[in-house]
Amino acid sequence: MQIKPILSALRRHKAGTFLIAMQIALTLAIVCNALFIIEQRLAHLSEPSGVDEANIFVVQNEWVGSSTAEQADAKIREDLRVLRELPGVQDATPSNSYPLRGGGWDDAVKLKPDQLQDSSGATIYFADDHFLDTLGLKLAAGRNFRAEEITPMNVRDRLGPPVVMVTKALADKLFPGEDAVGRTLYLIGGPSTIVGVVDLLQAQSVDRWASAFAYRSVIVPKRLAISLGAFYIVRARPGQLQAAMRAAPTALFQHNPRRIINEDDGVLSFAEVRARAYERDRGMAILMGVICVVLLAITAAGIVGLTSFWVGQRRRQIGVRRALGATRQDILQYFLTENLLISCGGALVGTVLAVAINLWLVTRFEMHRLSLMYVLGGVVILLLLGQGAVLAPAMRASRVPPVEATRSV
Repeated sequence: MQIKPILSALRRHKAGTFLIAMQIALTLAIVCNALFIIEQRLAHLSEPSGVDEANIFVVQNEWVGSSTAEQADAKIREDLRVLRELPGVQDATPSNSYPLRGGGWDDAVKLKPDQLQDSSGATIYFADDHFLDTLGLKLAAGRNFRAEEITPMNVRDRLGPPVVMVTKALADKLFPGEDAVGRTLYLIGGPSTIVGVVDLLQAQSVDRWASAFAYRSVIVPKRLAISLGAFYIVRARPGQLQAAMRAAPTALFQHNPRRIINEDDGVLSFAEVRARAYERDRGMAILMGVICVVLLAITAAGIVGLTSFWVGQRRRQIGVRRALGATRQDILQYFLTENLLISCGGALVGTVLAVAINLWLVTRFEMHRLSLMYVLGGVVILLLLGQGAVLAPAMRASRVPPVEATRSV
């Protein structure tokens, strides 16, 4: 088919051609970046925590009345005994926080006491000798804490335990290519010797500010003994999660009623913890998906509307071509080619806009660079959408009879 007559016809309809091309360009730019954001969000919310999520729940316990550090520690140990004796419970451990909670204790890690620049940031988890078994964590090297190494800690005490465990991600950061077991690191309270390396354990926060140390954690042999209360992480036996979640608060209240366990979020399964942690990511992915669908629908409707308008204007011209021997296939190909040229022009401008928008997002919101695969995919989607949208009015144009050439307009 000759392209020159099509270009000549488009020059006579500059306004409509420009509007549709720009609509395609803007749709391509926004859809490419929206799909990229969706992929990033979905990848973020599916990151592994390293724990046995299917069988774990968390109890947030708060004490009524004040108590000393020794009294608070005694209450915690008694509560742990009660929880571990429940029929559906496999193990339980206290901690200052847990993965995906949204907040907790973070600290800078150094390799020398006089070091000015931190070697890494890290999440701090308080743990006893049941911590690994309760969360279902795996040791990559070294050993677990011993019972005699666990000590209570008040909020005024300095964090400097003699021994610690670290995650493999932190060990690789601090000692790349070396064995971390037996090495020394420095927390805010002083030196600690690494006795174990945990394979995988996610941080408390999933926000962007914590992404640099998302899997870098230090596990310290402490029970946070404060009068406010504690988090109890409980691992149920397989298939008994719901029964254990119902039994745990009842057993704790029977043992000591001077406590508060909130009905709404006092007992959470880890599935609920994950859902709350990634609520914004899931909402953003859904919003971007809706935006993509709406933009594509509007663009398709615009192409259909403009092509239908052009077909109505050109009925006599189409009839003349039919009278001169043009087949229905020729008319159909004409409109498909015309729309393809407009779409290609819009896609070219849209590619530049997509890259420009992504560069702006990278500088303003610290996002990742847009992969060219998303741009190429967006171009293919828009071209196919354009051809699909123009097909119905193009087929109507192909059915215009030659007799239209003899009618007045």
